[in-house]
Amino acid sequence: MRCTNLIQTEAVLAVQGVSKTYSSGAVATRALNEVSLEVRRGEVLFLVGPSGSGKTTLLSIMGCLLRPSSGRVWIAGQDVTGWTEKRLPAIRLRHIGFVFQAFNLFPNLTASENIRLALDLKGIRGSAAQQRAAQLLETVGLTAQAKRFPADLSGGQKQRVAIARALAADASVILADEPTAALDSQNGLSLIRLLCDLAHTNDRAVVVVTHDSRVMEYADRIVRLEDGSIVDSSVVRSSGVHLPFAHSGEPKAQFSSQLHLPSEVAI
Repeated sequence: MRCTNLIQTEAVLAVQGVSKTYSSGAVATRALNEVSLEVRRGEVLFLVGPSGSGKTTLLSIMGCLLRPSSGRVWIAGQDVTGWTEKRLPAIRLRHIGFVFQAFNLFPNLTASENIRLALDLKGIRGSAAQQRAAQLLETVGLTAQAKRFPADLSGGQKQRVAIARALAADASVILADEPTAALDSQNGLSLIRLLCDLAHTNDRAVVVVTHDSRVMEYADRIVRLEDGSIVDSSVVRSSGVHLPFAHSGEPKAQFSSQLHLPSEVAI
């Protein structure tokens, strides 16, 4: 079953005119070139493109892990572009959940404890944290693995714990960097279906950086980057046909990169 859903809600995350230049001595490398993009609640968006195209850099900027050299970033209607390093962790903790290719689980903590650690950062502790961790593990189908350590879990199970941890803060946006790269075909597809369900059922925005051709049909929208610029953006219809994407959700003849921001943050 394909996860297709034409989104009509407002953007929960947006970047406008974002560029990123890395400097090493006298050498400057342009990783992103004036990228504008919005992500809506309930949407599964894939960022694709060759290595070095800027996908992970863009994902890191979206998650406030990396500052753009120029341009602006909005999360949940707030322009966070000029926020200090002291303020940024609060917006990440409240609105962003990260899922990494390498899982990034603490090896000496059980699946439940890995999730409870994330809850602790939100001030949720004791029996409330135990109950919430149990609910999250049930959501990702790992109730029976709650007391197992990462070394005792399969790759697919580790990634599901990572997703449960990302959901621990009730994040409105889940950012996943190559989440299926270390998984076999069956576990990779199962993981993507889970992310689709979380987006469509729980009204999350999900952004996935991927090279995995096996999962492309599960995206609601695919954005392709090359040399730091968006070169194509398309809706994936139930027929599996990619049509040029207009921000209204309707196909049109040519792709437009114009960004339509929520009214409260429009410029």
